[in-house]
Amino acid sequence: MKFEAYKTQVKHWPENGKHIMAQFDEDTIIVYQAYSDAIADFALKHQYFGGAYSYTRMSWIKPNFLWMMFRSGWAQKAGQERVLAIRIKRSFFDAILAQAIPSSFTVSEFRTQEIWKQAIETSDVRLQWDPDHDPVGNCLPRRALQLGFRGEMLTRYGKKEILEITDITPFVLQQFEHADLPEQLLIPTESIYRSCI
Repeated sequence: MKFEAYKTQVKHWPENGKHIMAQFDEDTIIVYQAYSDAIADFALKHQYFGGAYSYTRMSWIKPNFLWMMFRSGWAQKAGQERVLAIRIKRSFFDAILAQAIPSSFTVSEFRTQEIWKQAIETSDVRLQWDPDHDPVGNCLPRRALQLGFRGEMLTRYGKKEILEITDITPFVLQQFEHADLPEQLLIPTESIYRSCI
């Protein structure tokens, strides 16, 4: 599967709840990250992360294109001028989800706050649900997922598990001009990978 974009009917997406929206096929899924030129150039040349990339701090991936556009300001924010589409195996993505600990304490998932704190300290994967946004940045009731890695999981992701890294910055900049024009805007065809209502 390659990164592909279409005139997506976002009106058919869920309006509320926690949903992992993504572009995926039977075996792989695309996630997004935005970086500086130095990090992006190395990643594109070598097809893994290295060089100026830091393995000592948490790194976040986003499976939803518009969520990445909001966070990077459509590649306008400093240090996020290059948007990368990163293809990984679904089996690896599912393993990440299985190990993820929520960034915020909830009684439904942990009996006590102390147990949650211990899980946060020992896990290499953080899960966070944030308000999703429309193309022009308006906050939506629907929640979008981002996953943070550190330690061994970050090393595994950055150096071993990536199948393909594609620079989609030219596409992002082109579509930024149409962000407020739904009839012209192209975005990836995404569907619900998993719902966590």
